[in-house]
Amino acid sequence: MGNETYSSPEQVRLSLAAAMTLDLVPGQFYRRARLGCINLLLTYPDGCYANCAYCGLARERVGQYEEKSFIRVAWEVYSLDECITRMAEREDDLGRACVSMVTHPSAAADMVEVVSRIRAGSRIATSVLITPTLLSREDLVALREAGTDKVGIAIDAAREDIFDDLRGKGARGPHRWDRYWEFFAEALEVFGEGMVGSHFMVGLGETEREMAEAIQRVRDMGGLTHLFSFFAEPESRLAELPQPSMGQYRRIQLARHLIDENIARADGFDYDEHGAITSFRIPDDELDRVIESGLPFMTSGCTGPDGCVACNRPYANSLPGPKIRNFPFKPTTEDLDGVRAELLER
Repeated sequence: MGNETYSSPEQVRLSLAAAMTLDLVPGQFYRRARLGCINLLLTYPDGCYANCAYCGLARERVGQYEEKSFIRVAWEVYSLDECITRMAEREDDLGRACVSMVTHPSAAADMVEVVSRIRAGSRIATSVLITPTLLSREDLVALREAGTDKVGIAIDAAREDIFDDLRGKGARGPHRWDRYWEFFAEALEVFGEGMVGSHFMVGLGETEREMAEAIQRVRDMGGLTHLFSFFAEPESRLAELPQPSMGQYRRIQLARHLIDENIARADGFDYDEHGAITSFRIPDDELDRVIESGLPFMTSGCTGPDGCVACNRPYANSLPGPKIRNFPFKPTTEDLDGVRAELLER
């Protein structure tokens, strides 16, 4: 926008995929994928106050805030009014909008304002990705009354010491493990079972068992999990950390689906001495049907009015190409042949 005084709620940042979908920038999606959810991000001249070690928006990451990438792509600044107008024109083709917070003193009130304006200007279902560090139960109620129907909370790390090292005291950041879990329970009380999703990121140093147990904890509380593969941001503290192996990620994708769909439980899986999953302990024919559906390996996220995942974030944690980690469309037979081989990789 060329405006150095940009700030939410009047301006927001859009993911590259969202900007393409709203015809604000040219571009094509690999394999003709389509984005089902417009992802908006609050923005402020002084940026995000948090310092998560893997995040492109981290306070101490090199570069000016407005130039920082997020999930490895640029998020340009646009007028909220223009975004809403364009979303309304395409509302029959979109399943949802999602507004994400950053850790900033103005974010709580601005989230409510942005959601209210989206809901007043379109029929699009609207979810929020929120930061427990800044919010209260009253904020949750205000977001619900503004028109929010689903909530996401990015716990990200499956283990407390990893969370503290990458997001809390070890990162000189404000976030606290216990507060995230307490707030997850509060969000479920306000929005209801199945309407709150955790974000977890595979590959931060946890074992497969620890990740499966974290996903099971969320499910037992009444929530669901939206799964990501770690994908390092350049010039972040974890810039040199490699992505988890495809075998590790595929097994956790399958575990998440089985847990969230109440087909199997993490405490019923078999694990080796390194905490890797060796068996899901369900009949082979049932497991084969689940794999053949392709659903475990598609993006997990908030659903749209049709009950299918709308927030499909094409290529958000892997580059477009043969090694797609979260399929933004139904995998083909050829895709699933590759997935079956990857599930066996150690």
